[in-house]
Amino acid sequence: MAETPNFTELKLTPEMHALVNNALVEGHPLVIAVVDPTGQPYLSFRGSLQTYSDTQLGFWLRIPQGHTLSAIQSNPRVALIYRSPKVPLLQFHGRARVTNDPQERDRVFNASPEAERKQDPERKGVAIIIDLTRIEGVLGFDASGPIWCRMAAPARS
Repeated sequence: MAETPNFTELKLTPEMHALVNNALVEGHPLVIAVVDPTGQPYLSFRGSLQTYSDTQLGFWLRIPQGHTLSAIQSNPRVALIYRSPKVPLLQFHGRARVTNDPQERDRVFNASPEAERKQDPERKGVAIIIDLTRIEGVLGFDASGPIWCRMAAPARS
């Protein structure tokens, strides 16, 4: 029987903040996976994705008429994946929510890369915040093998 990996408390490290916040500029935008109300999975690149806090991600959804918004509204569970030449695999799991709070909307929009903000100058999009539940993957390799990342949020009561 396979051993269950040990997880540390979920808290984005400064390196993870940099990976996510610079992903688009460095040519490695994250991909989000959602499942729509009919059960159909959808994948999409998220150029505006950013860290919102040490336990949250955020992104500006420029075109709310697409599959992503209806999927999140029917099933808030999402997964995201990051890969680059330096980081073989980093998966983020969490629960997404739309925020209508003006301060949160402004913060998510303003933290988006300039190229993304220019695509929605009238701010017709929607701000999404993801409360992370788990982060797993391989951050790189050293002489002893993979450098694992296994983080989980405390269980909700």
